[in-house]
Amino acid sequence: MISTVAPAPFGPVTVHAPYRRRRRWAFVLVVVLLAAATTVAARWYLTNDSRRDYLATDGWPAVGQGAYQLGSQRPRASADQTPAPIASLAKVMTAYIVLQHLSLRSDEDGPDFVVNGSDVADTAMRRSRDESTVRVSAGERLTERDALMAVLLPSANNVAVLLARAISGSVDRFVVEMNRTAHLFGMSHTTYTDPSGFDDRTVSTAIDQLRLAQVAAAQPVLAEMMSVRSYRLPVAGTVHNTDTLLGRDGFLGMKTGSDDAAGGCFMFRSRRMVDGRAVELVGVVLGQQGRQLITAGLYSAKQLADRVAPAAAPS
Repeated sequence: MISTVAPAPFGPVTVHAPYRRRRRWAFVLVVVLLAAATTVAARWYLTNDSRRDYLATDGWPAVGQGAYQLGSQRPRASADQTPAPIASLAKVMTAYIVLQHLSLRSDEDGPDFVVNGSDVADTAMRRSRDESTVRVSAGERLTERDALMAVLLPSANNVAVLLARAISGSVDRFVVEMNRTAHLFGMSHTTYTDPSGFDDRTVSTAIDQLRLAQVAAAQPVLAEMMSVRSYRLPVAGTVHNTDTLLGRDGFLGMKTGSDDAAGGCFMFRSRRMVDGRAVELVGVVLGQQGRQLITAGLYSAKQLADRVAPAAAPS
């Protein structure tokens, strides 16, 4: 755009107005930035698994399976209770067995486990397979509490295996005890093949895992460990609980699990208000699908919990 000034000796002189061009380009830039921001916001909304609907019209997860018990009511489970991979939910049984062998009070750390060269090599192998691990070094001493926190919070497969060997002398013997214990709990559709759940032949149903969840919730030390947000390990440093719902909306913790075979899984405890009083809800969801599997498991459980308590309240 141009403007005209007073006539000069040689006729009118045209003067370009760069500030007007700058204004036009600034307007274009604002439009482009707004469009980009809108695109980013739309993509965030569409890919944010916490905003998705996970429940079908019958109130159960639309995919996978679920089970829960609210207070003293009878346990309830979705229709499709087919054995399926459970990923790191297997570590709840691992931790339970360790505590049966080496009981621990809330003010104790328990005996030490010394990390050796084989443990370091095993960790490197598991890291190369993109398994969930924590850093360890030869000669490191992990107390029982350290080791269990590594297993339960960041879900360290390498430490689960270390504990299995230390407790039973071999992983195979530890797995035998896992299955024997499951049988005692009435978990008739559960098979454990490893202490971490990385093996997709470790399978169970939501109702079977609910039975274990009820046992775990009744164990003060185990339940307390699974309600911790973060913990400091000797070599790995501070590790964090994968349960990001912990402490929000009544959620008290327990254990997440996720991989391609298992989808998103979550064994949970939550405190809910029913008819003006606090009631504990214990539940499990398996096989949840999303772009972020842990988030899918967490928010499927949250939606189930949010539906359960109002439905239980008298009209």
